[in-house]
Amino acid sequence: MDKDKGRREATVRIKGMHCATCTDAVRQSLSEVDGVYDVRVNLATEKAFLKHDPKRASMDQIVSAVRSAGYEVAKDELTMTIGGMHCATCALAVQDALKGVSGVVDAKVNFALGKAAVEYDSSAASPAELKAAVERSGYTVLEVEGVLAEKIARKKELDEGFRDLMVALAFALPLATISMTHMFWPEGILSEHARNYILFALAIPVQFYAGMRYYKGAYRALRNRRANMDTLVVIGTSAAFIYSLAVTLFPEHMGSHDVYFDTSAVIITLVLAGKFLELRSRGATSEAILRLMDLQPPTATKVVEGTERTVSVDELVEGDVVTVRPGERLPVDGEVISGVSTVDESLVTGESIPQEKVRGAQVTGGTVNMSGLLTVKATRVGRNTTLAQIVKLVEDAQSTKAPIERFADTVAGYFVPAVLSVSVATFLFWYFIGSGIWEVGDPLTFSLTVFVAVLVIACPCALGLATPTAIVVGTGRGAQLGILIKDAAALERARDLTTVILDKTGTLTEGEPKVITMRLGSAKSEKDLLAAAGSAEKGSEHVLSRAVLTAAEAAGVDLVAPDASTVYPGEGVTAKVAGKDVSVGNRRMLDRLGVPLGALEGDMDALQDQGMTVMACVADGRLMGLIGVADTLKAGAREAVADLRAMGLKVVMMTGDNERTARAISSQAGILEFKAQVLPADKVGAVRAFQESGEVVAMVGDGINDAPALAQADIGIALGTGTDIALESGNIVLVGGDLKGVASAIKLSRRTFRKIRENLFWALFYNTASIPIAAGILYPFTDWLLSPMIAAGAMAFSSVSVVTNAALLRRFEP
Repeated sequence: MDKDKGRREATVRIKGMHCATCTDAVRQSLSEVDGVYDVRVNLATEKAFLKHDPKRASMDQIVSAVRSAGYEVAKDELTMTIGGMHCATCALAVQDALKGVSGVVDAKVNFALGKAAVEYDSSAASPAELKAAVERSGYTVLEVEGVLAEKIARKKELDEGFRDLMVALAFALPLATISMTHMFWPEGILSEHARNYILFALAIPVQFYAGMRYYKGAYRALRNRRANMDTLVVIGTSAAFIYSLAVTLFPEHMGSHDVYFDTSAVIITLVLAGKFLELRSRGATSEAILRLMDLQPPTATKVVEGTERTVSVDELVEGDVVTVRPGERLPVDGEVISGVSTVDESLVTGESIPQEKVRGAQVTGGTVNMSGLLTVKATRVGRNTTLAQIVKLVEDAQSTKAPIERFADTVAGYFVPAVLSVSVATFLFWYFIGSGIWEVGDPLTFSLTVFVAVLVIACPCALGLATPTAIVVGTGRGAQLGILIKDAAALERARDLTTVILDKTGTLTEGEPKVITMRLGSAKSEKDLLAAAGSAEKGSEHVLSRAVLTAAEAAGVDLVAPDASTVYPGEGVTAKVAGKDVSVGNRRMLDRLGVPLGALEGDMDALQDQGMTVMACVADGRLMGLIGVADTLKAGAREAVADLRAMGLKVVMMTGDNERTARAISSQAGILEFKAQVLPADKVGAVRAFQESGEVVAMVGDGINDAPALAQADIGIALGTGTDIALESGNIVLVGGDLKGVASAIKLSRRTFRKIRENLFWALFYNTASIPIAAGILYPFTDWLLSPMIAAGAMAFSSVSVVTNAALLRRFEP
């Protein structure tokens, strides 16, 4: 913990990354900043996650590091209307106050307009903190208008991509039409020389306007001493363009008068089309997390001294009281202080049935009030709400890497240099050797064609997107279902699971003992029995006492406070109730009192065989009856176990209870194997024993008491309660606490990893098979050569297919 003291987590959105080489460049640049640690860069979400010491590494330095790598940072933007400014000095005071807030990248205050424009990192600063900084400097904030930069940035990127694609199409289509049809035109209409100049003029906007992004990307890569997809596209298309320009300007010096302006233009157009489709698909992959973020309403109705007023949700603090009308979303986590309603929690917890809420009930921000008016006292606001924690956990998970991704990263690191080497070797082979063996026409033209085809068909993007896109979609879909996958490695381990260990108390069972049945002795009715036992137990905090008191209250029994009571450890309690000596306890208590069970002897044995704890109630030496108490199975527990067994998994129950109780509960749940009398400290050893016998183990527990066992297991699955999600142990947290979610979580993990493998196979197979074909390996046998334009189309399709395949995970249903 000391190691992380003073360190702050930050998330930086980055523009301009196209492949794994780009993410490596950003990661390396950030890692070189003194005071920056644990840098993770995710291509699919276009974000960098890191920890930094603000005293040694400011946000300005982090932004500069990203820029030095050749990329730009997408920032949150906020516009505030400031009151109380009288001169330029006032504006400077506000500006300095805003710049002093950690996470603010830049602030500009316009005195004439009375406006402050702030660029900031939303993971380090909030609008409420910015407003507080202005107010501390002695001024007021009249209005706050914020924008969610992530959505704006994605839309802007899509718009720019669409604009470039339209420009490319506008010039590439007539260019390609002229190139492909000129041989059919009547002789004398257009000379070859004039035609080439027209093609040259049409190619310029495509090459140097629509395609400028690739030149910029290649320049950034060169500055970082790297090569990426942009490098391949630029070298390939520039080679075709420059060769064609030489033919156009100096035809008398060239062996062939054929130009390839159409090749370079169509390649850029196809690559732009593929990138546009890829961006649209990638937007869909992160749709789940954006939808979760949208659940937070922007405003709330705050009650101040009996008066309601609408405020920004960022202004709320713990202890504030808000009203929520039917149809509105709850703005905070809190406790209902008045009102009765049902709340739809499906989009936060995955629980499909609306939950009834009355005074004292806990509610979660982002859920929907369905029927009545609720007044809620805020207990968690801002980044501390359950919804904010869920979003943070999912974003963290999306930034982690599955072990298999390290293999993809290693391949991607060598990929582009290898392709460049192969393309040069291919050119040299066909120009100096191949053209002397096979009939290829003009050697330079032929060699240039295969050189360009090899460069543009290779697709490092598909390799870089294969894993992160599947992780983003899988974890996002999980969050919608109340399944929080906290690290990508769990996705990979889930496919090898053989055993699921279920803790009993609070996992398989409700965790709260209840009165299940009663057997009468001298008592005239069950109410008489509960009245005597409940009165004797009144005031006790023992878990079994609470079960009796709850049953008595539910039966409408009036209890009498005991005049005196004595607790006998390991036996029970004896009390003076309305002049009678009443004792409630176990068999040892009966032996001490000398009271025989008589006809109820068989009943006690039978109830204990069913896993119940049996309490006897004695009044003035006479046995009034037996009370059977048990921790009952959760609803759906048996079905959940059946689901796990149907998946071919061995299910084991672990409990600290005795053998008889453990056998009864496991039998009720449909579990064949159990471990009884396992103390909390021994759970880790029990899990390790299964692992040492060759099992791959998932441990399912409450996430707090079972933390060490969850950590020891290959996959720890914690049943969350809807609060303190970030504090739960385990690789996977089930927000709703529904045991059926265990099977769903394992299925989703396996499905996600299957998508990762499919994507990696496609990316590797595509590149392995396509590059030799582009290099002309089939030409000696078939006289067929792959056109660079077809190669560019195949490359574009490769990226889109990988992202689209990952997006299919959005259809996953438990």
